[in-house]
Amino acid sequence: MDRFENMNTFARIVEAGSISAAADRMDVAKSVVSRRLKELEAHLGVELFHRTTRQLNLTDSGRTFYQQCMRILADILEAEHATSQFHGALKGNLKVAVPLSFGLMHLGPAITAFLQTHPDIEFDLDFSDRQVDLLAEGFDLAIRIASLPDSSLIARRLAPVRTVMCASPMYLERMGTPQVPAELTRHRCLVYNLISHSDSWTIYSAAGQLIKTPITPCLKASNGEFLRHAATEGLGIVLLPVFIVYREIERGTLIPILTGYHYPQLAAYAIYPQTRHLSQRVRAFVDFLGKRFDEKPYWDSCLPDTKTVS
Repeated sequence: MDRFENMNTFARIVEAGSISAAADRMDVAKSVVSRRLKELEAHLGVELFHRTTRQLNLTDSGRTFYQQCMRILADILEAEHATSQFHGALKGNLKVAVPLSFGLMHLGPAITAFLQTHPDIEFDLDFSDRQVDLLAEGFDLAIRIASLPDSSLIARRLAPVRTVMCASPMYLERMGTPQVPAELTRHRCLVYNLISHSDSWTIYSAAGQLIKTPITPCLKASNGEFLRHAATEGLGIVLLPVFIVYREIERGTLIPILTGYHYPQLAAYAIYPQTRHLSQRVRAFVDFLGKRFDEKPYWDSCLPDTKTVS
């Protein structure tokens, strides 16, 4: 059995939607494609497709195996190119999970710049704030905003993520500007609801003393850009990463408050499984992001004196 040929045939069946269509695309007999699929299923000891008279549908095992196959086939293609006349050229698919706001605001331009140097890379991006299972869902890597990376994964720190509390000028004129965290109890607060405790904010004094500040949220949402918009409309005070609100702070449509206080340390990480071979294209992309953002990302220029603590 030619394991590579059978894996490649299996991938072509998935992409074509049927054995007949795959045979046409590969320009081989339908019987050859069918035989290779049967050999592969016999070798694995599982059925890869649910078969009906009209169509093939992947089983759960087939779906997982397809994701693994695509990574392996892409790595083989990359290895061939690395030792061919196109030495140094990167080619293949990069499946990346990215946080919604950070991805839309900052990864788009970064990917555009990366593709200008490596035009043969094909990105498959999942924009979501959910915690994806990298291995089960076939991701090459994920970008996460976190305080610490998951211990079961390998993480490379790309950039610090500073947090700022702010409100619109119209809100502060109407409700007043809080001078100490305790005054937040009488203010309208706009809260990110994917955190474990949305009824309080963690704040540190200049001396590093923890101040667990109770708040009464008037609006909760799972998206930072929505909360930013609500804050600029004067609906309340918001606590968000600087990378979401830096343009509004530069324009003066949001004003930083309680600037003498600090917030928990976050960072942007590139994360990939320990069991995942780090391909050349993944390594090149992670290195590129690390250089682009570094320890002084461009969005922090609006708050030169803001600090965070761990």
